[in-house]
Amino acid sequence: MTTDTYSGGLDGAVIAVAGAGGPAGRAVLQRLAREGGHVIAADADPERLAEAVDAARYDAGGADITGEIVDLLDLEASQDWAGRIEKDHGRVDGLVHLVGGWRGSASFPETELADWDVLHRLLIQTVQHTSLAFHDGLMRSPGGRYVLISAAGASRPTAGNAAYAAAKAAAEAWTLALGDSFRKLSGAEGPTAAATVLVIKALVHDGLRAERPQSKFAGFTDVRDLADAIAGQWNRNAHDVNGTRQWLTPQP
Repeated sequence: MTTDTYSGGLDGAVIAVAGAGGPAGRAVLQRLAREGGHVIAADADPERLAEAVDAARYDAGGADITGEIVDLLDLEASQDWAGRIEKDHGRVDGLVHLVGGWRGSASFPETELADWDVLHRLLIQTVQHTSLAFHDGLMRSPGGRYVLISAAGASRPTAGNAAYAAAKAAAEAWTLALGDSFRKLSGAEGPTAAATVLVIKALVHDGLRAERPQSKFAGFTDVRDLADAIAGQWNRNAHDVNGTRQWLTPQP
């Protein structure tokens, strides 16, 4: 159980990472743990989660990273997860939302509305559930942060990405509304909790570069750079972070 005093920054912070399986999750877990965070990772895929947690622990020299299978499509399960973290560690200081998914079509008329159903669950409902579940705990933290990873396509949707862009835009709006709640419920000194959106074009990692050695990945964000940007949110004043959209790729 984590009972040490926490006054902001990453050292000693208790941070949950949703959708932590895969290369981005591994980079984020490793980065947060290296800075002294107590990191609790969640994913729906047991194998992917175990691989990401084991790799991140190894990369970070045996740092404090644990994994848990959580159904973030279930509000009650999300609330139970948030409650367990706060009970076990005495507080919760962050939720990083990495849950992803993509569906698209060759043209707008060929859009499958079934794709919207999938993306609504993955990209919107998981944001709704985690934000509602962690809201009060983040408010109680002296440095609570909710970080959503979004896509540039939400600001400039294309014909074949209607469902994806719309889902990302909705997730962004929901996150910014969370930030407004933090602002309205804070005292005269302003919020200590903050909700922010980090905008990327797409992610790239060493494995993808090895698979496609001729690709330049123009405008893509390396997963390590994403991890650095996420970690940096705890080193900034909540007032400067809350309710912002931060671009990690050139704006369209």
